[in-house]
Amino acid sequence: MLILAKATLAMMLGFGLSIIAGLIIIPLLRKYKIGQNVSHTVGERHIAKQGTPTMGGLIFIIPTILAILFLYLKGSIVFSHNLLVLVMVFISYAILGGVDDYLKLKKKNNDGLSISTKFILQMVIALVFFYIFMKNGGEPTLAISFLHLEIPMGWAYGLFILFMLVGSSNAVNITDGLDGLAGGLSAIAFIAFGIIAWNTTWMEGYQEVGVFSFCLVGSLLGFLVFNTHPAKVFMGDLGALSLGGALATIAIITRHEISLALIGGIFVAETLSSLIQIIAIRKFHRKVFLRAPLHHHFEVLGWLETDIVKMFWTIGLLLAMAAITYGVWL
Repeated sequence: MLILAKATLAMMLGFGLSIIAGLIIIPLLRKYKIGQNVSHTVGERHIAKQGTPTMGGLIFIIPTILAILFLYLKGSIVFSHNLLVLVMVFISYAILGGVDDYLKLKKKNNDGLSISTKFILQMVIALVFFYIFMKNGGEPTLAISFLHLEIPMGWAYGLFILFMLVGSSNAVNITDGLDGLAGGLSAIAFIAFGIIAWNTTWMEGYQEVGVFSFCLVGSLLGFLVFNTHPAKVFMGDLGALSLGGALATIAIITRHEISLALIGGIFVAETLSSLIQIIAIRKFHRKVFLRAPLHHHFEVLGWLETDIVKMFWTIGLLLAMAAITYGVWL
């Protein structure tokens, strides 16, 4: 019951702070004309979203950090090295995404950081994470819990961490194309990882990682008040990269890397649809999907934006429940 009470408090705190943040930040974004540039290639439905305030990730990033600091100063949590590295990755990816958003706004198009620059900076963050992870007793092994199997990977585990952090952050970014889609799926994912984290009692700071997850869930729910259709604000790369980086970090430190692919199944499908489409067009000069990523395919089929989001949320919830069963019980 104490765990349930802590989770509830963390969510309430995150939600309340994010509502306040939204009421302050959105008018400021409008005032300084920090608006989304919408590409004409995504369809006529999205043209109306031109100029909608972006960089709204601040609405859940700032409240989450403030909630964690409040709970720390109150003596409700302690800063373990696992919580510190999680917050470090969360903020680092937010800064990287923020720079990308700023450059897009400055150029008045969707050309932010170059792909190579963004990848190098993501790799630097991943390497710092890997160093801290190994220095604090991390083991370079891949665990498959239901088979009671641990696969030693040695130095290759560093590449695996890089793949997870870069892949997860970009996957959330690719999915962020419909009102409320990435935010809702992320909230579901962090609920699942919050429950999983609280079950990893062997891990230092497991409760604090769980508290962070539920604070972020509450903040995301507050953000969705402003982001669901019709969206009053978009999270931007600032929000999407930070969420993806945090998801991968929790998966790694809780040793539930495999669970990430299941919990983030929609993120994986969205990324694969984009990759398949690119390969099909470049190599075979034909399309597999009407438009990529996957949510745009359903839009071209004539689905309403809200119906696509609800379907993806439902599938994401089912996958998260399956992952919780795998990660906690099996």
